[in-house]
Amino acid sequence: MEDDKNNTNAIAEGAGNATEATTEGAGDMGKGFSVVENKNEAEGNKRGHGGTYVHKFRKPFEYEGKKYATLNFDFEKLTGRDMITIENEMQANNEYALDPLLSRNFQSKMAAKAGGIGSDVLESLPIQEFNKVVNEARNFLIDSGY
Repeated sequence: MEDDKNNTNAIAEGAGNATEATTEGAGDMGKGFSVVENKNEAEGNKRGHGGTYVHKFRKPFEYEGKKYATLNFDFEKLTGRDMITIENEMQANNEYALDPLLSRNFQSKMAAKAGGIGSDVLESLPIQEFNKVVNEARNFLIDSGY
């Protein structure tokens, strides 16, 4: 029993050291991440604290006569019921997500729900804009412990 406790502590300490080594050894990689973050901010896309994301389009997006300059997504307002509803809607259309972290379809429907827009609007975005929004949905799933 005592050996198991010592092994657990050694593993935990080793994991902490690995994290530190990765962070310290980032060197140029860390700089690269800063550039990406600054570029994203320069484009006007802001990832907020608490599961919010404001997407600013490079040029206004028009869908069915309505123009969008920005879209606001509040992932924090979503509930477990929303996730189940998305899964049920997908199943009704013979669409399945084995894992929401890997399913762009699930993530886009979740982002649409967080943005208060129809998934058809989101799916009509130019691919670069679509990917940025859907990546935020995936990031939120990861951050929320999915």
